[in-house]
Amino acid sequence: MPRLKQVPRSEAPDDILKLYDMLFGDRDPVAEPGTETGTPGNWWTVFAVVPDVFRHAVAGFALYRSPKRKIDPKLRELGQTRAGYLRGSQFVFSQHCKAMRSVGFGEAQVEAIPAWQTADCFSDLERAVLAYTDALVLDGGRVADATFERLREGLSDEEILEFTYITCTYELHATMSRALRLEYDDVDERVVEIPAPGDGAALDVMRGVDEAGPES
Repeated sequence: MPRLKQVPRSEAPDDILKLYDMLFGDRDPVAEPGTETGTPGNWWTVFAVVPDVFRHAVAGFALYRSPKRKIDPKLRELGQTRAGYLRGSQFVFSQHCKAMRSVGFGEAQVEAIPAWQTADCFSDLERAVLAYTDALVLDGGRVADATFERLREGLSDEEILEFTYITCTYELHATMSRALRLEYDDVDERVVEIPAPGDGAALDVMRGVDEAGPES
């Protein structure tokens, strides 16, 4: 379950209720979750807790899909998908793998996202975009001059700004989905201690090693 409360149909403002209707029909998405794409749909019901945040996020979706955008949708989706993967968001990564296919990427390219550096199925510009995405997400925006110059060989200033904004927005969505345990990111922490067989005896052995010190 998400870590925050969800907003049922009966409590949703009119404009948010219209989106509920589009996504869930006449169902209450809290009592009967699930969208046509197979997601639980709780991103929407949790973000609706603060209607202004919900509206701002939805406006962001409209912005990146606007016909006014100069950035190629294929490059946009590369950034969104890679950002989801790097942030460890099953939700963002999974949804945008599907979006990659919808804008014309082949299966080999979708499958290569985790290890794009050793893949030979991306163009020079696509590789520059992926390297830039890694710098945005993994290095917090610390972009090497060589990476940025390679990006500028294929993209205008307007395209670079759009790409940067959209990719960073989806890093935000990926982070929030994990923090709030939304959609496919409602998973338990997997990095935990695994008890050893006969845990007490194992502890005694480790204590003995520690007491003996490195010279024993």
